[in-house]
Amino acid sequence: MFTFQLRHTDARTQARRGVFVTPRGEVRTPAFMPVGTQGTVKGLTMDMVRATGAEMILGNTYHLALRPGAELVEKLGGLHRFSGWSGPILTDSGGFQLFSLAQMTKITEQRAVFRSHIDGSVFELSPERAIEIQERLGSDVAMVLDHVVALPNEDSVVRDACERTVRWAARCKEAGRRDDQAQFAIVQGGLNSDLRAWCAEQLAKIGFPGYAIGGLSVGETPDEMYRMLDATCPELPATSPRYLMGVGRPEDILQAIRRGVDLFDCVMPTRNGRNALAFTDAGPVRMRNLKHASDDRPLEEHCPCPACQRSRGYLRHLFMADEMLGPILLSAHNLTYYQRLVAGAREAIVQDRFEEYCQTKFQGWSGDATT
Repeated sequence: MFTFQLRHTDARTQARRGVFVTPRGEVRTPAFMPVGTQGTVKGLTMDMVRATGAEMILGNTYHLALRPGAELVEKLGGLHRFSGWSGPILTDSGGFQLFSLAQMTKITEQRAVFRSHIDGSVFELSPERAIEIQERLGSDVAMVLDHVVALPNEDSVVRDACERTVRWAARCKEAGRRDDQAQFAIVQGGLNSDLRAWCAEQLAKIGFPGYAIGGLSVGETPDEMYRMLDATCPELPATSPRYLMGVGRPEDILQAIRRGVDLFDCVMPTRNGRNALAFTDAGPVRMRNLKHASDDRPLEEHCPCPACQRSRGYLRHLFMADEMLGPILLSAHNLTYYQRLVAGAREAIVQDRFEEYCQTKFQGWSGDATT
């Protein structure tokens, strides 16, 4: 029901072109998944998200369990019908909240106990409960519950969380009941290459349809992240998709693809769009800057998004006038840009010119479009 077809590997790098086949459609990889944490990609209708070229989106177990509740989503037909997205959906397990809400969280071997960021009520999340919630939501891919810690950190803390992640992954697999939902395991291990490799090996022994690399982009440098990818990707099964969680700078995405990663998600395109920053091949463009006031050019000449059907001057006006259309248009542009980025990567991989593609992008981004 869930398969990964590896179509081609670039001749000079580890970049992979593949297809992740799900019951709700195929996802061409490398792929970027827009983040719809609470059942919506902020500011956009699902038709607008589809128009960017996205084939798969992400939702969050913790947030949806708190509001409106997994039982209510199930009652209203599951997350696909509830949100209006008919393609594949991946749901995060809530493990990242162990890190982001650390001040309100107590972790034991059995479970994590949170204080809700909404009303302070107690919320318990065990591996079994994480899977139960995701099965109620009806996502296509359910992430196992993992233990994320801040970086850098003490070796003993990282090792403890890494070993717990493996034990929790086994419990998640045992708890699964739906055959129309694939579980992806998550590799932890902080900035310890040996732990990363060990975790990947242990999870592969348990056996999952896909594997994620988690616990990165939480305070480490880009070079440290790339080093962890170098240590982890070779230890993961070549016949399964590899997902780098929460990493979304365009340059990081290309560096990760170069190392063999297939799937990505990040809030950066929409969050930056809401704050008047547009991603382009010439680097980021800050639309509130005065120099754009009388500029009649589009953000990018060949971009098909609705924002690029208007002038830079008009887009700046929307932000300066606090019109809600500005964040909407720039969010659509940024998501379209990310889809164009991975589509270009897919094409370059099958032509064995991914390294040249990267260098062209890196040179463009090093320009001075932000001033």
